[in-house]
Amino acid sequence: MLMLFLISTLMVLSLSASTGNSDNSAHNKPAAQHAENYKKAYFSGGCFWCIEANFEALDGIIEVISGYTGGHIKEPTYRQVSSGISGHIEAVEIIYDPKKISYEDLLFELWYSIDPTDVGGSFYDRGEQYRSAVFYTSEEEKSLAQQSIEHLTQSARYDKSIATELIAFDTFYKAEEYHQDYYKKNPIRYNFYRFRSGRDQYAEKIWGDDLHKKYPSQEKQIIKKDNTKVTTSKTGTYMKASDEELKKTLTELQYDVTQKEGTERPFQNEYWDNKTSGIYVDIVSGEPLFSSTDKYDSKTGWPSFTQPIAPSSLTEKVDKHLFYSRTEVRSKQADSHLGHVFPDGPKPTGLRYCINSASLKFIPKAELVEQGYEQYVNLFEN
Repeated sequence: MLMLFLISTLMVLSLSASTGNSDNSAHNKPAAQHAENYKKAYFSGGCFWCIEANFEALDGIIEVISGYTGGHIKEPTYRQVSSGISGHIEAVEIIYDPKKISYEDLLFELWYSIDPTDVGGSFYDRGEQYRSAVFYTSEEEKSLAQQSIEHLTQSARYDKSIATELIAFDTFYKAEEYHQDYYKKNPIRYNFYRFRSGRDQYAEKIWGDDLHKKYPSQEKQIIKKDNTKVTTSKTGTYMKASDEELKKTLTELQYDVTQKEGTERPFQNEYWDNKTSGIYVDIVSGEPLFSSTDKYDSKTGWPSFTQPIAPSSLTEKVDKHLFYSRTEVRSKQADSHLGHVFPDGPKPTGLRYCINSASLKFIPKAELVEQGYEQYVNLFEN
């Protein structure tokens, strides 16, 4: 990574002042102050300064240590690793509390931090010593990493194959002290390096609004034998029955709207003129979507809202069914068609979520606790 320093005088390190504090002994146990139930994970993805900074921002992380692993020389120095002669890879040791953050979440943070398709290094740093890898310490970690990579492949976010390696963990050597928490000790040099590397620009391009936000622990889905989908997220657990069951439980109009992208008649639907306080949930899964506090009369004949309760509860798609493009709105958990969103709404958002009543079920404010939506009572306390 010091190659970049040669490009700018701002990036010159005073190595002579740091060598006296070098400590690169094998680092195989947490410090004494760490609880016995903490776990460790080992990843690489180029500059360990950047990987360290990303992981230390997560809740549940106890400590992140920059170092080296995977080589054939004992107690390697940075010069030996960066030149490639030791066979090591720049890596990090992550000490974490599994009660607060899962190994699967750590894997996702790795994907948010790297280009997993790069076979020649990582961003500005080139060479095998900067390639990305997951160093698994058990068969369980290996399996979870394989599943995560498969998920990444199926996401179709990348136009090249995933190149991140899975390598059995051996020994981790702590890097010299001046490398530890470099982003805190030298913020100007670090930020200059990071920006010039293009790491963050790449991550934002690939992940967009999901960057550092969407983790496996936040949403898990299982499919039962009857094809019922059960999704658990931070907001609750929601179910979507099989198509056969939906045809039995929904009215013909509700099924047509939610499952076939149909549209109900304006001014002839259940909630267009509803003025009662409460929330509107997905008729299929029960997921909270909109609040009466954001509802207004758009004069269109359909329920209209300036915003959802939580942006993460909706997904958007381009709808080209008419002669012009519109933005379709669907529920996140059940993928129900809800309606469309337009940029002609009132302040503060300037948006109009034009929603079919047939996609919704209304929960009055007085029944929120009774029907299991007590966390939304505070929407109506002011």
